[in-house]
Order: sequence, then C-alpha cells, then structure tokens
Amino acid sequence: MTENGSGSIGRPIGRRALLATGAATALTLKTVSFAHAAPGPGGGSGAARPDETKVVRGTLPPGAPDFVYLPVEVPHVVRQLTVSYTYEKPPQQPGTQGNALDIGVFDERGTALGGAGFRGWSGGARTEFFIRADDATPGYLRGPVRAGTWHIALGPYTVAPQGLPYTVTITLAYGEPGTTPAPAYPPPRAKGRGRAWYRGDCHLHSVHSDGGRTPAEIAALARAAGLDFINTSEHNTTSGHRAWQGLWGDDLLIMTGEEITTRNGHVLALGTEPGHFVDWRYRARDNRFGHFARGVRAAGGLVVPAHPHATCVGCNWKFGFGDADVVEVWNGPYTPDDEVSLLEWDNSLVAAARSGGRWLPAMGNSDAHRDPDRVGGPQTVVLADDLTRAAIQAGLRAGRSYVAESAGLSLSFSLAGGRGRHAGIGERLRAAPDEPVTARLDVTGAPGCTVALVTDQGTRHTAALPAPGTGTVTWETTPANAAYVRAEVRHPATAPAFPGPLAAFTNPVFLGG
Repeated sequence: MTENGSGSIGRPIGRRALLATGAATALTLKTVSFAHAAPGPGGGSGAARPDETKVVRGTLPPGAPDFVYLPVEVPHVVRQLTVSYTYEKPPQQPGTQGNALDIGVFDERGTALGGAGFRGWSGGARTEFFIRADDATPGYLRGPVRAGTWHIALGPYTVAPQGLPYTVTITLAYGEPGTTPAPAYPPPRAKGRGRAWYRGDCHLHSVHSDGGRTPAEIAALARAAGLDFINTSEHNTTSGHRAWQGLWGDDLLIMTGEEITTRNGHVLALGTEPGHFVDWRYRARDNRFGHFARGVRAAGGLVVPAHPHATCVGCNWKFGFGDADVVEVWNGPYTPDDEVSLLEWDNSLVAAARSGGRWLPAMGNSDAHRDPDRVGGPQTVVLADDLTRAAIQAGLRAGRSYVAESAGLSLSFSLAGGRGRHAGIGERLRAAPDEPVTARLDVTGAPGCTVALVTDQGTRHTAALPAPGTGTVTWETTPANAAYVRAEVRHPATAPAFPGPLAAFTNPVFLGG
C-alpha cells in the first residue's frame, strides 16, 4: 500500500495502525496536517485566510480492510470542510471484481463503533461533499467544523487484482462557523381513520443516499400511490431525517429510519427516533449485530432484514433472523430472489408452528431509488389502531398485514370455526384438532390472477379468480391438517417451471389451541 501527499513522492507504508475495533478491521493512514493553522479561539477570526487544500494519493491492495481511515488535523476557526475523491476503475474480465470505493467522514469525536463521531456517509453515490454549520451535502450532517482530528472513511467495497489507486482532496475554508438551525422532524402521528387498514412503503431512497429523487418528489409519489405512511431508509446516514419539513400532513405519516448497509447484508431500522444513527461497520463474524438490533428497538424502531437473498455484492443476509422483528420478503418488482425469500420465510413458519415458538411476520417494500422505480410497488397494508408510528409498528410486529403490488388491489382473509369464532391475518383461531374450519379470501383488483392457499403442508388449494379480478375463494380444513393458512395471489407464470409473480400475499392465520 502506498500513500503520498501533494507534491511528495509516494512511499510504501505498512499497516502501521491496523486496528481490531471489535468489528471489521480498519487501517489508519498517515495524518494530514495543515501547516499554517488558523488562530485558536480568541486569537482572531481567521476570516481573511485563504482556503487551504491538501491532496493524498495511494493504492489499496486486494484484501484491504473494510475501512481505511485518513486522519485530518482540523485547526480552529474552520468554516467549511470539503472533500472530493477519485479512483481508477480499470476494465476487468467477466467474473473478476472491479474497483468500488465508498466514502464518509467522522469528526473530532472519533471513529469508535457506535460512537458520537459520525458526520456522514455517501457510499459510492457522490465524489464530493462539504460540511459547515448551516448546511451540508445530502448524506452528511450539518454542524460546526470543530478543531481536532477528523477521519475521512474510505470503504473499499471491491478491489481489482491490480489494486485500487485513489486520490483524496481536502479543502478547509477559514472563517467564523455560523450557527446550525434546529432540525424540524416529522411528527409521530397523522390524522388517520381510527382502527383501519393503512398502506405504506418502508424502504425508500432519496438524494440523501443513492437515490435520484428529492424528499418532496417521494412524498408526492407516495400520495399518488395511495399510501398512508412511509419510512425513510437512507444507506448508513440519518441526514434525511430533517429533510421532510412541510411534506407530512394529515394524510401522510412519515417515519424516520435507516438502511443499515453492512458487508453481510442490509437491514431496515424502521421508525427509529429522528436523528438516531445506527452503525454498520461490522460483519456477521464480529458478533455485534445483536447489540445494534437492541439499540434499534431502544430507539423505538423495528429490525427488518431487507431483500435477504438479493444477488448484489454484500446484499445477501448473513446475520440470521433471531434478532429480527419483521422480514422484507418482497422487494421491488417480483424476481426469483424474492421467491427464494418467500420460500425461506414459509419454512420459518413451519418451524415456528411445530415448535410453538415465535413466528416472524413478513412485509414488502419498493426499495425505490429513481425513475422508473415505483413508490408503493409493492406496499404493505397494515391493520393498525390509528395512523401513528407506534400503531403501525404494532401492526407490523403482530403480523396483522398483507402485501399488495399496488393500491388497486385489496383483500381480506380470515378463518372461521364453530360458534361464530373467527380469526384474521396474524391471529390464531382456537379450535379442536378435528373441528372444521373455513378459510375465506375476498379479493378485488387482481385480473387474470390465481389464488393459492398455503399451509405448513404446502399449497393445498388453488382457484382462478374471475376475469375482472374480483372474487371470493373458500376452503375447508382442520387444525389437524393445517397448522396455519396463508394466501397468495399470483399473476400467470412467465417462465417454465417457475410460479407466476406475486400480486399479493398475506401473513398467516394460525390454527389450534
């Protein structure tokens, strides 16, 4: 590995500060110092000083640590920090990984895992960012640029066989820092309709991470999609929490969260307290996820592993589901990896039914980033006591929900036994083992679709809906033959030996004592 400053000769450096932080290993490079520091507090404003720039170049080898920290000594009376970076992307043969380098920054409070020093992350979405007291690049947290050792965080996501040459340019602008406006966060409740079914999309990206839409555009699309609630979920940053002022209303609940994007899978922190940051710098082998999952819940959020079988680098979920509250089974347009996630989730229902243990509810979200990604495609429809953060989370946690491809599709699903007893989605129908039980599904808005009723014994009943897509399907069983029943609504198959894409599915209704 080599490193050099502007105008100096590159020289090899050892892993002089290879840190075992209790999480992914990290390498700390040589500190960048600005030779002519501005006066300290009380020693003049420094407003007349010209900007100063330093350039650092180096090469990260294959097998580089997950995170490489470049310390920067920031003097007093700095008004703005600006960082830009570039790196080489030589072409590779098919099947060989190329170079991908992420970037972020920690302030003078340090880089400790879960510490207070986090000031922003843009991954690979941006090549430049700035921070000052009154503003910052989306993805970064505005606030004063205080004196001390800051750390630019480089994240070599993949490294080509010939290495990853990079250049980082750091510019300090001197002057009085100014003031930081108080953030305006979304309120935890909207007007609502009392106990009702509410539609939402809890996995969305804006310009505050790698999305192409502004929060205003997302809010408008959410309303157009018939949604009642959304959840912000930027990759590894909370900067977007303050960006929704004026966009919430009686008709739209906006919850704040994060997509915690580790090297071993992604997980949604759904509905955490505004401003609450969750660290992502660990792998499954570090045995740290449980700690941060508890932190999400302590901050009022739900833990939701996202697209657990996605094929993108680092997206496949490796942490298990013991710390999850809900799992995202359907992510965006329905694909084979969603089908795998659905089957794995169904297997978990079988295991829970047989052991009598806790079962994990499922949900679906769009993961929309930019056009033509469809906000609300799919969406989770939740039975909640009101349109509040707490009520929506309670409905999701209890599994009182189904997933639909759009607001044009609605359904109701329940089981009924003797003496007027019945149970809805996410509930349990108490019935004797041999007692007849009737499952009933009512669907609207699913033209050309087929219904499947699925139990712990597999798919037990199928029926085609009438051509207009509105119909009722019933089926009789007993608790001895079905530990649970759930419903799927599918489009016609588009490929041999592969089931048709989902149009909707429900969480299960359980049977038995």
